[in-house]
Amino acid sequence: MTAQNLGEVPSGCRRRLIDHYGPAAEGWLRAAPRLLAEAAERWHLSLKEYHDAGHSSAVALATTVDGTPVILKAWFEPLRYRHEIAALTVWAGGPTVDVIEAADDLSVAALALVGGRPGGAGPIGRERQMVAAAIQGLHSLGRLRPRPDVPSLAHFRQEVVVPRIRQRLHGLDLGSWKTLVEEACEELPALREDPNRMTVLHADLYRENVIFDRGGHPRLIDPHPLVGDAAFDWAFWTVYYDLEHEVADRLATAARISRVPVPEISPWCRALALDGFLYYWEIDDPALPKIAKVLSSFMASDPEAGR
Repeated sequence: MTAQNLGEVPSGCRRRLIDHYGPAAEGWLRAAPRLLAEAAERWHLSLKEYHDAGHSSAVALATTVDGTPVILKAWFEPLRYRHEIAALTVWAGGPTVDVIEAADDLSVAALALVGGRPGGAGPIGRERQMVAAAIQGLHSLGRLRPRPDVPSLAHFRQEVVVPRIRQRLHGLDLGSWKTLVEEACEELPALREDPNRMTVLHADLYRENVIFDRGGHPRLIDPHPLVGDAAFDWAFWTVYYDLEHEVADRLATAARISRVPVPEISPWCRALALDGFLYYWEIDDPALPKIAKVLSSFMASDPEAGR
């Protein structure tokens, strides 16, 4: 069969990838329709339309020969493709998305469609508790199965996060925020990982990366996987899942579900909030006041009080 070429990727996809990767993405964006068409032909799929979402890939809806809808995803970065597929393979059967086909030469995969439509269905209630249970489920699978070939949290922290925090600290005019930021930076060398909590981390737990099936059960998609202390994922979810809203409630739920004490999650929350604050300041992001409030609350909090 000859697959349909969907033509140019949507303007939103183009804008997001160029914002994220810079001009280097231009050539790949021109090639993406051909990559999707080649994968569809290889797997006997019929391409239907683009789904304009994500910051690292081009996504399309397709159907199998029996009419079953699937998601076809093409990654700009081959390394990110390999890491994501490796993590999804470890989590197979868990609260994530199933990999149906994968083409290493194209950096394209066919994934199961969740919730009957791109973007999934909606939650039906108890969202915070349900998502926390899904995170715990992924972590349990990550401990039970062989570790995938993905970066370590230690490497990511030491070689990526801390250097960019320090670079921005010295390069930005933070005005009255400088003292608080310097205080937060003083904690970075003290971050420690518990070897008993090592697992495969999702490491990108924004709300947009949690979708729901028809039963209202969450599926965690689009990971940026690492291997490290589960406390990192709980902190990321606490800080960024719904920025500024219900942060204390998520932290309490994270500690209850994971049995990781609040004082051991909070330092990662402060580090992640600090990293985000400096990034949002640098790009003048509209969400800067929100992350500033989160950072301030964690710097003023008493970890023993559960805040």
